[in-house]
Amino acid sequence: MKRTLSLLLTAALALSLLAGCGPKNPPAGTSSAPGSASSSQPDGSVSEPGGNTSEGFTMPKVMVLSGPTGVGAAKLMADGEYAQEHLEETGTPMTPDGKVYVVDNITVVTDNTQVQTALANGDVDIAAIATNAAASLYAKTDGGIQVLAVNTLGVLYILEKGDTVHSMADLAGKTLYAPSNTKGANPEHILNHLLEGNGVDPSQVNIEWLTPQEITVKMTSSDSGICMLPVPAATALLVKDSGVRETISLSDAWQDLEGSPLPMGCVVARTEYIEENPVGVEVFLAAYEKSIDYISDPANTADAAALVAQYEFAPNDQVAAKAIPQCSLTFVTGQEMKTMLEDYYSILFQAEPKSIGGGLPYDSFYYGVD
Repeated sequence: MKRTLSLLLTAALALSLLAGCGPKNPPAGTSSAPGSASSSQPDGSVSEPGGNTSEGFTMPKVMVLSGPTGVGAAKLMADGEYAQEHLEETGTPMTPDGKVYVVDNITVVTDNTQVQTALANGDVDIAAIATNAAASLYAKTDGGIQVLAVNTLGVLYILEKGDTVHSMADLAGKTLYAPSNTKGANPEHILNHLLEGNGVDPSQVNIEWLTPQEITVKMTSSDSGICMLPVPAATALLVKDSGVRETISLSDAWQDLEGSPLPMGCVVARTEYIEENPVGVEVFLAAYEKSIDYISDPANTADAAALVAQYEFAPNDQVAAKAIPQCSLTFVTGQEMKTMLEDYYSILFQAEPKSIGGGLPYDSFYYGVD
């Protein structure tokens, strides 16, 4: 699945950043006078009235995953569609709050490989991606990307139809259904680390690798069963079968074992784009943070759920409403982001160096950290 929708970023915000609220040392020619009106150019850049595209910056092409890593962009996508319609009707891109926006594109895809390929080829500038995939791509491209923010913490859950599992240690000797697309990937490494940290040799757990659909059938068609699923698949199963219960949040288990969060999703940008458009990065991050805040706010549950379902991050509003709190949306940047990811990568490196590209990322991987 691949969808492209309008992405909107405020021209007013761009102006404030250009006036001095963005990077400390923007390239020459990126400043504009406070309060002046900015205009969008055919190539997506922003400039002062009468100026040219070199005086502004190029708005990014963005890609997000269709799972929890992309959920935080749902409000941004909705504003984009609204403004696109307003642009076609009036000639001015305008959002429901009355702000003028610059229109570009956001693409939704289904797996990390698509995102990695698009970034490596320069087809997109900014993307939401799994944290281990980001480290791997950094190594593969010799520093061709940087991580901007952690946007998603742990989204994995152990579910049971029955009442035999209450801790990671209880999985010893059990059969666990797990998504086949996670075999050899982050979820398997996380599971194994948590098992070992709770005194269980991973070989003591009989893992059956199945598709999420097969797991659902197994769980709903029997009187007992144990599975590991990410949201929203986990949420959908809980809604479908009232006999299934959430027994372990792997995020909580990780926090208990390591004393630190489990960062599973992040936002990255091509290093070349960052260097050429430092203000564009800041504009995007500010708009994206606002979108995450909106989706995460309990006061917006109904509207946020409708948006998450509308863009097919969840199968329907009911599942979306229950899934959003389990998506562990966050927005962590700077030194806090670096510390969080370094702790996580160190553990993955010990488990399987190839999972993060063969080595720990250099300091240059972390955007906004001296």
